[in-house]
Amino acid sequence: MKHLLLSLLLAAGMASAADSKSVLDIPLKDIDGKDTSLKAYQGKVLLVVNVASQCGLTKQYKELQALHEKFKDQGFSVVGFPCNDFGAQEPGTNEEIKTFCSTKFKVSFPLFDKLHVKGAEQHPLYSALTGKDGAFPGDVKWNFGKFLIGKDGKPLQRFEPRTTPDDATVVSAIEKAIAAK
Repeated sequence: MKHLLLSLLLAAGMASAADSKSVLDIPLKDIDGKDTSLKAYQGKVLLVVNVASQCGLTKQYKELQALHEKFKDQGFSVVGFPCNDFGAQEPGTNEEIKTFCSTKFKVSFPLFDKLHVKGAEQHPLYSALTGKDGAFPGDVKWNFGKFLIGKDGKPLQRFEPRTTPDDATVVSAIEKAIAAK
């Protein structure tokens, strides 16, 4: 009986892991309003970040850009998703956000259309990451929440907003994901 129960638990665990879906096919819009998805990044490791221009954590743009530069030639990219869900700290238009990021922080990593990361209007990307059946259930707590996505488009790890992009745990997780076959 013990063996049967153990076998069932193992099978359920493997089925659950197999059910973990890629986020690459979820429809998105880029910062210029063009239809897109993360499909162009298949085979790359991504750090998905909800960003804001008027937040106490906005200085993380500098660290995100440094991380992007450090690993971009190794199959990695930061991808930023402006969000106004927390304290109305991203009130600008996409054009204003793009200008702010490029002039203030020299951001060269891809930015996408402003979206909602929580609530009734939660974008499907964030539903896949944090929804009830998502990879890491539980609302994003603030701006600059980070999600590491593997080469296959499956979420690997979640980092809370105050965990800086240059934190050793983030850098180590990125290096491990890049090295994975």
